[in-house]
Amino acid sequence: MRVAFIGFGEVGQTLASDLQARGITDLTAWDVLFARSDSNPYRAAAGTIQTNRSAGEALQGADVVISAVTAEQCIAAAKEAAQYMPQSAYFLDLNSVSPQSKRDAATHLATGRGLYVEASVMAPISPKRIASPILLGGPHARAFIGIANSLGMAGATFYSDTLGKAAAAKMCRSVMIKGLESLLSESLLAARHHGVERDVLESLQNLLPATDWTQLSRYMISRSLRHGRRRAEEMREAALSVREAGIDPQMSNASALRQDWAASLGVDPATPTLEAMLDAMLRASGELRC
Repeated sequence: MRVAFIGFGEVGQTLASDLQARGITDLTAWDVLFARSDSNPYRAAAGTIQTNRSAGEALQGADVVISAVTAEQCIAAAKEAAQYMPQSAYFLDLNSVSPQSKRDAATHLATGRGLYVEASVMAPISPKRIASPILLGGPHARAFIGIANSLGMAGATFYSDTLGKAAAAKMCRSVMIKGLESLLSESLLAARHHGVERDVLESLQNLLPATDWTQLSRYMISRSLRHGRRRAEEMREAALSVREAGIDPQMSNASALRQDWAASLGVDPATPTLEAMLDAMLRASGELRC
């Protein structure tokens, strides 16, 4: 089986590594950043899988095409892939976008070539990697389940024949998860400035004792520092999803701003302690502002 990747960031790299570990070595990829030999996608791919100069070149002979680009490139990736995909190949759209964006992406495959499968990853990719929980949707989703299992996607399940349902589940989850990241950043940065962060964290621990709030806060804030640009794009798609429901996406829009802001600080997401991370963010920002 030949698997092609469009986009070779964190998700693409993780899946490619796990496929190789399972003996699936006919892998090919294309990423816009392959044009730069010093880029992370190029360095990760070089010497491990076949890199290509264009999407058309990468998709030749593919049985499965995995689209794992940034949210704003989701539809463009589907439009380009529709020109080059083998007729019976599956296009697995893993991108975190709104239901309407998924439907728009699927339209290009319907008028071009390939079988579109909507996919929503419902957890961070790192813990379970290729076995992460993934909701599959659309008219070709049921037929793809067997292929997904053969690839090692043990957490993939059929969700709905209707396009956009799996995306809606993902986006509504993102409102909560990325929103919590943004709230923790704002709350604890202000608390650190005022010297009361320990009391705030203790209060959260008393209210919801099921988790270690110091550890969780450091992890969530580090995700904003590392992936804030990408998460901001996702939150703008989440805002579209909320608006589709007839609700003003005030919180989603604010979360997108905070995620963008966190990424702009240039603070090392590997800063070892929460206090040191907050101090670095305060120094970088100069003053608290969106």
